[in-house]
Amino acid sequence: MLLKKANILIVDDDYDMLELVQRQLQEQHFHSYKAASVKEAIDILKFNAVDLLITDLQMPGIGGMELIKYVEEHFPKVPKLVITGYPSMDGALNAMRSGALDYIVKPFTAEELKQSVEKSLPKKSQNSEVTIPSNNKATAYAGIVGDSEKIEQLIDLIERVKNNRATVLIQGESGTGKELVARAIHYKGSFAANPFIAVNCGAIPGELLEAELFGYRKGAFTGANEDRPGFFQAAAGGTIFLDEIGTAPLSVQTRLLRVLQEKEVRRIGEQKAKKIELRIVAATNSDLLHMVEKGSYREDLYYRLNVVNIETPPLRDHKSDIALLAKNFLRKYASEYARPRIEFTPKALEILERYNWPGNVRELENVVQRAIIMSEDRIDLEQLPDHLKYPVPDHNSTSKSLKEVEMEHILKIMASVDNNKTKAAEILQIDRKTLRKKLN
Repeated sequence: MLLKKANILIVDDDYDMLELVQRQLQEQHFHSYKAASVKEAIDILKFNAVDLLITDLQMPGIGGMELIKYVEEHFPKVPKLVITGYPSMDGALNAMRSGALDYIVKPFTAEELKQSVEKSLPKKSQNSEVTIPSNNKATAYAGIVGDSEKIEQLIDLIERVKNNRATVLIQGESGTGKELVARAIHYKGSFAANPFIAVNCGAIPGELLEAELFGYRKGAFTGANEDRPGFFQAAAGGTIFLDEIGTAPLSVQTRLLRVLQEKEVRRIGEQKAKKIELRIVAATNSDLLHMVEKGSYREDLYYRLNVVNIETPPLRDHKSDIALLAKNFLRKYASEYARPRIEFTPKALEILERYNWPGNVRELENVVQRAIIMSEDRIDLEQLPDHLKYPVPDHNSTSKSLKEVEMEHILKIMASVDNNKTKAAEILQIDRKTLRKKLN
């Protein structure tokens, strides 16, 4: 089922409550934005179409009652639902007198939330669903190829966020196309004429990342021989894509938090910060929530990055798209290698569709590229690597040690990327140093 058209904004300073409400709304197929403060909520309301506001009343600083009053006059068509605890029932009743349609008392069940949302939302918003235009089917949407339900849902999310500056966190395994999604958000949206700056945080040493992102003044540190703007300044008005955001050191996390909170950037060695207007899209294949629990990632930064969450599905979850993807890569590389008439045999496509693709779309692309190089006018079984095909029967496979099974898997991945250690490490989600140790 596709997401319903309604966009719901959840406001609560309790991160656990934000997660709970969002998860329950997702189960009902609603799209949601999250805000941990009234200030963040107002920013989201200004730049996004919101169909329902769900807010707690008791928050530090500016409270939910002030937000209710603000929305009632600035966004009078947005219905409001209040979350309250037993001690603040009077506050809930006051909120209803100020414009809220309903209140829900903590703790509440998913069914109670569902009933309150249905009561508060206009019938048109809660019953209709987003449909993808038919010309997107089986074609590339900003380079995203597929017609499965997973891909339709992905495109739907991109369509929802492409024209606003809400911060987006893209999560998914290596090779699932996270940067492709970030580029689609930018180039399909209303800021497409402005810069798109991609930064691989994992490829820049931690001690240099701060200077690269925020820029510096001449003399700020040894080697700073001139004023230099950072990636944030270069992306002003457009989109900055922070890939592998989970690798950012704590010092950089602190400065990123300020950018997200205050919408301003201060170069190293500069006293005064400058306001900046841009969209931040971050991506990771790490479990940031687990890193938060271990204390290696700032909780407040995680939730401010995760206003809108987009998950790129692993290829094994939408195998019906494999043939489309393979043919798309075939067209791309057949032209590059001057093989315009090359095609797959039905048996070759069957093998591709059967394989689970641990390296996802990137691994499939590598296999197709290699097969074109190895073939003349068609790609058949002989041109496909052995690890895709049915394995040699092994009656003793259950007696293998964990180390032996691990080595076999590593060697298969290495073969799939033509022994490129960097690509293999990305697919295995380990660093090159660890991969070298395992191969020795």
